[in-house]
Amino acid sequence: MISMKVVLPIDGDRIAPLLDAARWFLVVCRRPDGGLIRQRTAISSADPIVKARQIARLGAGALVCGAISWPLEAVLASAGMNVIPNTCGLVEDVIAAFFSGGLTEQAFLLPGCPGRQHRRRHRQRKRWRTL
Repeated sequence: MISMKVVLPIDGDRIAPLLDAARWFLVVCRRPDGGLIRQRTAISSADPIVKARQIARLGAGALVCGAISWPLEAVLASAGMNVIPNTCGLVEDVIAAFFSGGLTEQAFLLPGCPGRQHRRRHRQRKRWRTL
């Protein structure tokens, strides 16, 4: 039985800087006994909807990634996935921080990003529609 599952786009031993361009993903499952199971998989579609569907089919409840376009983030969120954007660092360090609850630390924040709070452009977009 698996207690928690997360997907991470990877580039070598680091989190991929842009999810939209990532081709390799690591699915990490934490078993109830605390052990981790890792599975590497390729997703090569450039179409954001197709890519989002393929990521959602991996069955994870969370996605930890670097930068992400708003269409891809919206599709993943609508599929019920918890998207944790603006993350960088070594894959193993990010995995350890995610499962220990320490991913909120500034050390994992993608340089130049304001933080992990809700994106302002979603609110701005709604405002534009009302004009």
